[in-house]
Amino acid sequence: MHTLKERLDVAVSIAHEAGELIRQARADQSFSQRLKAGDELVTDVDVAVDQLIRERLNTYFPDEALLSEELSPAHALNADVSKLWVVDPIDGTVNFAQGLRHVAVSIGWMEEGIAKVGVVYAPFLDETFSAAEGQGAYCNQQPIQASKVTRLAETLVGTGFPYQKEARQKLLARLNEVLAHCRDVRRNGAAALDLCDVACGRLGAYYESVSPWDFVAGWVIAREAGASVGHLSAVPKGVPADLYPNELLVTAPGVYEAMHRLLLDADHA
Repeated sequence: MHTLKERLDVAVSIAHEAGELIRQARADQSFSQRLKAGDELVTDVDVAVDQLIRERLNTYFPDEALLSEELSPAHALNADVSKLWVVDPIDGTVNFAQGLRHVAVSIGWMEEGIAKVGVVYAPFLDETFSAAEGQGAYCNQQPIQASKVTRLAETLVGTGFPYQKEARQKLLARLNEVLAHCRDVRRNGAAALDLCDVACGRLGAYYESVSPWDFVAGWVIAREAGASVGHLSAVPKGVPADLYPNELLVTAPGVYEAMHRLLLDADHA
């Protein structure tokens, strides 16, 4: 049996190794790019980092399942296993390809449907976010906590938009309400780091629909930092809430209800 601390330490080590591969690939500028599903960018570095993480996890935890963006996306919400690693090798692939800094390796671990370990490493920002259930959240080994903001007018909000342009239109009403009632909006292009920014108080709220590998690790980190985590719509029966990626809402505890109400009211305005 491995303790949560042991799992966390291994995940941090693997994330750092993966981050070094990402840094080197950008420095060399030797990677290729293509579109998958017609509109989502992927590079050969995504695949190489994914394989590296899989090999390392298999070495330490050979009998545990792994859900990964590049190698097993079809199984996203059907992972009926007691122990599951959820990995995004490069969260923010477009940022990586464009030379931007908001890029992260995201490694989460779930047990019986509950997310319990999370590591998000940003190699170009030199920040390692980490958390394990009941043990608090950290950035570069220093404790972090969510903002104490209590008013929407003082809340800086993070969000993102789907790759499919036709799906963006229906989100404009929510964006308009957030711009009207909150301090401002940030769109950094890496969901895992948005969640970590809520965890350390840089953002007061974050909402978006993503994929499981985008958010599981950051979800643990935000929750352990005292943020309120939930969904704007009902989680389907049989799907663990900690794995369900649609309609995420993660905020400072003092504004959760107000943000929830604001976003849902926008849908019916």
